[in-house]
Amino acid sequence: MRKQISRWCSEFVGKLTRKKILSGDMMDTQMKRCLGTWDLMLFGVGQMIGGGIYVLSGTVAKDIAGPSIVLSFLIAGFVAMLSSLCYAEFAARIPKTGSAYLFGYITMGEFVGFVIAWQMVLENMIGAAAVARATGGYIDSLVGGAIRNSTINTIGIINVPLLGDYPDFIAFAVCILACVAVGVGVKHSARLNNVFTLINLLVILFVIVFGFTLADGKNWTDSGFMPFGFEGALRGAAVCFFAFIGFDSIATAGEESINPQKSIPIATLGSMSIVTVSYVGVAAALTLMVPYQGINAEAALPDAFEQRGLVWAKYIIAIGALSGMTTSLVGSIFALSRCCYAMAADGLMFEWFSHLNTRTQVPLNATIVFGLLSALFALIMDLHILVEFLSVGTLLAFTIVSASTIILHYQPKMDFMTDEKNYGSITPSEGGTPTATSVGDATPTFPEQQAAMAGTLRSSFRWLKFLKDYKPGIVVVFGVVFMAIFTGAFCSTLIHGMSYLREGSWWMILLCVSFGFGLVVSFGLIVIHRKTYTNLSFQVPFVPFTPALSIFCNVVLMTNLTSHTWLRFLIWMIIGLIVYFGYGIQHSKENKGTAYNSMVVFGTDDQDALTLDGSIHRPQVDGIDNPAHSSAVHTISSGGPPTATSPIQPRPAAAGPPK
Repeated sequence: MRKQISRWCSEFVGKLTRKKILSGDMMDTQMKRCLGTWDLMLFGVGQMIGGGIYVLSGTVAKDIAGPSIVLSFLIAGFVAMLSSLCYAEFAARIPKTGSAYLFGYITMGEFVGFVIAWQMVLENMIGAAAVARATGGYIDSLVGGAIRNSTINTIGIINVPLLGDYPDFIAFAVCILACVAVGVGVKHSARLNNVFTLINLLVILFVIVFGFTLADGKNWTDSGFMPFGFEGALRGAAVCFFAFIGFDSIATAGEESINPQKSIPIATLGSMSIVTVSYVGVAAALTLMVPYQGINAEAALPDAFEQRGLVWAKYIIAIGALSGMTTSLVGSIFALSRCCYAMAADGLMFEWFSHLNTRTQVPLNATIVFGLLSALFALIMDLHILVEFLSVGTLLAFTIVSASTIILHYQPKMDFMTDEKNYGSITPSEGGTPTATSVGDATPTFPEQQAAMAGTLRSSFRWLKFLKDYKPGIVVVFGVVFMAIFTGAFCSTLIHGMSYLREGSWWMILLCVSFGFGLVVSFGLIVIHRKTYTNLSFQVPFVPFTPALSIFCNVVLMTNLTSHTWLRFLIWMIIGLIVYFGYGIQHSKENKGTAYNSMVVFGTDDQDALTLDGSIHRPQVDGIDNPAHSSAVHTISSGGPPTATSPIQPRPAAAGPPK
């Protein structure tokens, strides 16, 4: 009985941690590759510069941060830039649809990948609803509140928590129109996005230039630059992070980009730079034109120009606002449908969502269903609730992607083969350190040998003998996990226990020191190991420092969100777990009922494939029980260090699908 329970638990954990296998040509896709670097960059800019700059800036400046909203946007932009570097590297490694979901699936396993994907569905669905709701409110403000008043007079005010005061039918309609724009085809929607984004950028330039000509420095000095304190600026950054959501959607177009490994990194970093400068410039112009107390949260920019006597300017701003919100809404629906398509194609969501329209090559079923759900949220939910609900899931996804970047840089890898199809093997030497040995004519170069040593202790730290017997890379995984845990504990203690710290409470000081020490030790466990060496079109600089800083900043922003936001997030996660354990875990394409690969496999369906940890995955010849093949598969599935008990023979000429 005990053995059966142990075996069941082992199989269950194996299913949760199995990693996605990528086979065949990495550039092969059923979708249409038609997007260039310029299209992707404007796609990212268009999705980010929407409701955040025209609606959110007024709300945050008036109620949360004051003039320090400038600092809030800088902090949020810096955190988003750190995460965007990790996304750019993954896009250079894996040019496939799925974005953070695919990255997590490949590096940390199926369950983590599903959690990320579920948050991406939330991010884009709620993001589309928030932008649609903001669009409806903006249109209403232009007509003096006539739409809101007439709706309330007809239906009455809705006094229900989480819901808006009235159903916004304008928001519902614009969300449906965005679904139509996405459904007609990616090239048509890209052209629409490019035109509206360029109009939006011109209007933003107008706001910054004319805003600074009307600036009054007293608006920053009379009430102080930080009237709500640094805590207000930090909480404003957590809310303003919503404005930078969208750069991750660029990676969802990996299978529709002409040259994704080059275009996606350039487009990601380029769009982030443009958006950060735009947000900071507009926030500074707004708070310098009028005192923060006098900002109209519903229509901040038009009202600010009207207060300074430029009534005609509000019509120009209205054009930019509607253009920006349109592109942001279309981008959210686009990314939402691609994320659902990727999950369904992997079997983690209902297969019906993976069907592509034969004419437009668009996942039309996913676009219609989840577009309607977004429209329903936009119809009834309050904008502020939508924005806060959105931030927590997105920050969690960004944290996991940053963690995956560190883990991937410390995974052992061998990547060499000869023309005769003879392969080198990795065998553990004394002390558990893998070394590269040659088989046949395959002799690894020095960089390849260095890559094979990744995840092992540096020579200067070999005196830490208790770490030498672990599988290469596994200590780094634990280090990353504990670093995230200690970061959350440290930040929560600082934020929620600040009053005790000011009073000098010894127990609070002891907690902070303990959590801080754990954070430093966890990071140290990562640094003392060797990194892998790869030749990519883009890599995150200063690994592990950059992704570790990204994790820290993301967790800081998450700890500033309210408890109600976390409760709603928990409810969404429970729904996701029901979907995964009720459907996804059994219908997963990786659910072969056998062993599970230890790392993503790159190769073709009829050729030997190489995992990132150096193991060789060899297809079985039809009707032949090949002992060498069985040994290689056992190496992949065992979960231990890669081994080869006997030389791997050259593959026969004809090979069938892998068992």
